[in-house]
Amino acid sequence: MKQPNKEMDQALLPEGEPVPGEELLFLPLGGSGEIGMNLNLYGSEGAWIIVDLGVTFSDDSMPWIDIITPDPAFIESQRDRLAGIVLTHAHEDHIGAVPHLWPRLQCPIYATSFTASILRRKLREMGLEKEAIITEIPLSGSFEVGPFTIDLITLTHSIPEPNAVVIHSAHGTVLHTGDWKLDPNPIVGEVTDERALRELGEGGVLAMVCDSTNVFTEGASGSEGNLRESLEKLVGCYDSGRVVVGCFASNIARLSTLARVAEANNRHAALIGRSLWSFYESAKENGYLTDIPEFLTEYDVERLPRDQVLLICTGSQGEPRAAFSRIASGNHPRVELENGDVAIFSSRIIPGNEKSIARLQNRLVALGVEVVTEKDHFIHVSGHPGRDELTRMYQWVNPRVVVPVHGEIRHLHEQAKLARSCQIPQAVEIENGIVLRLAPGDTEIVGRVHSGRLTLDGNRLVPLDGSMMAARKRVIFNGSMAVTVVIDGDGELLSDPVISAPGYFTEKGDEAFIRKLIAAASAAVGSLAGSSARNEDEVGEAVRCAVRKAFFLKRTQRPVTQVHVVRL
Repeated sequence: MKQPNKEMDQALLPEGEPVPGEELLFLPLGGSGEIGMNLNLYGSEGAWIIVDLGVTFSDDSMPWIDIITPDPAFIESQRDRLAGIVLTHAHEDHIGAVPHLWPRLQCPIYATSFTASILRRKLREMGLEKEAIITEIPLSGSFEVGPFTIDLITLTHSIPEPNAVVIHSAHGTVLHTGDWKLDPNPIVGEVTDERALRELGEGGVLAMVCDSTNVFTEGASGSEGNLRESLEKLVGCYDSGRVVVGCFASNIARLSTLARVAEANNRHAALIGRSLWSFYESAKENGYLTDIPEFLTEYDVERLPRDQVLLICTGSQGEPRAAFSRIASGNHPRVELENGDVAIFSSRIIPGNEKSIARLQNRLVALGVEVVTEKDHFIHVSGHPGRDELTRMYQWVNPRVVVPVHGEIRHLHEQAKLARSCQIPQAVEIENGIVLRLAPGDTEIVGRVHSGRLTLDGNRLVPLDGSMMAARKRVIFNGSMAVTVVIDGDGELLSDPVISAPGYFTEKGDEAFIRKLIAAASAAVGSLAGSSARNEDEVGEAVRCAVRKAFFLKRTQRPVTQVHVVRL
C-alpha cells in the first residue's frame, strides 16, 4: 500500500476532484483522527454517498465555541454527484450536523425509524422538516442509493437501532460498522446480528471501516443487563434524601434500567432536562420503553418526599447549561439538592471534559452531596467495543482490509496494530481528508482534499480556523481596547482622545495610566504631517501602535486595539 508522502500532505487536489470513476473510494471528512464529528464519503461510478453527518462540542480550550461541524466544502462542490446520506444511529456525533449542513447538500436521507424520529425533531427546530425528506428503512433492510446497494445489519450500542452499513459496489463490499459493541442483554433493542455478520464474511468483504473508541480497553465493554443489578444495590444503600443520576440523554437502555432501579427501591423516577424528554418521547413513538412506569416531571418532584424520588439528569459531562449543572449551582427553578443527597455519574468521561466534570462534582460536594463515579462503583458500561469484541468482529467478517475510524490518531494506530496481530492482511491508517482507493487493485492512498471544521456562530457557520474566530480568540485571551480620536480637515486634534478598555481599568486608581495612554495617542496624531495627517488610515495605525506600546510598557499586556478616527 502506498503511504502519504510529504508532497501529497502539502498539496490539495484540484478543486472538484477526485470524481469517482470505475473504482471504490473512501474519504473521511470528519471522525478520523478525532472522536466525534463523523462524515464519511464512499464514491464509485461517478457518485458519492455520505455515511453519518455529526457534530462535536468544544471543551475548555475553546470557551467561545459551542457546536463544531465538519466542513463539507469538498462534497458541496460535487453536490450533483451526491446520491444520499445514510445514518447509522441517532447520536449527535453521527446526525447532529444534518440540520446545519443539509441546506448545502440537499440530498435524500436514509435512516431507521428511531433515528428518523430524533432527526425530524432537529429539522423541525431549523424549519427544514418539510424540505429534508427522510426515507425510513426497516431494521435489517436493504435499499439502493446511487450505484450502491445498502444492507443494514443490527448491532448493539448505547442507543436504539444502531446499524452497520454494508455497502455493495461493483468493486467489492465494505462493512461500515458505525458505533457498536457486543451486548448479550442490551435491555432495549435487539442483540447484534451475529449470523448476518458471519454470512457477510463468508461472502467476502473487501474492507471493514471500524469504530476505534475503546481499542485500549482490555476484554469487553460490559452488558447493560448486568448494570441493572449493580445500580439497584447501590441506590438501595441510600434510604434517605434524593438520588440524582447523570447520564447521556440518548441512552434509552439506561433510562429503562433506572426506571426499574427506582421501582425496586420504592422511588419514583423523574426526567430533568429537555433532551431527556425528547429522546424519551421518540423512544415511545417507536415502541420502546412501553413496559416501564411513566417518568415524572420536574413539577411532580416538588410535591414528593425527598426519599421517594430518583432524578435522572442531563449534563453528566459538566455542560454549564444542562440540568445537572444548574441544579448544582442552585439555578434550577424547581429542583435542588442538599446535604445528605447522592449524585451518581452513570457515564464515562469524554476526553476534554475532565475539568468541567470536576467543577460540577466540586459544587455538589460543597452542597454536602455524596458523589459516586465509575471509579467507586460499577455504574456504567460503554457503548463501544473493547479488544475482545474487536477481535471477534474480525473473525466473523474476515475483511481483506481494516480501516480504523472514530478515534484519535493513537486509537487508529492501535486498532491497526490489533488488526494486523489478528492476521488481517492490511490495516490502513488515514486521517480526515485522505482519499483511499479500496478497489480495484491494491488498496492505496491516492490524494488529499480539504477537510476542515466549521463552528456555529449565532445562526451561521464559519470556519473554525478562519480569521474571524482567530480574532475572537485574541479578544478573549488578550482583551480589547478602543480609542476614538476626533480631527479636523488638516489632521489636527479637536479634543482629547477617548479610550475604553473594559476589564482593564479599575474605577479608581488608573487615572494616571489612562492619561498616559491619552498622551500617547495625542502625540501620535501630532507626529504626522502633510498627507499622512489627512489620511485616516495612517492616523489610525499611528495611534494604535503608540497606545499599544504604552499599554505594554505599563502592564506587559497587548489588548486587541481598534482606533476610530472621526473627521469634522
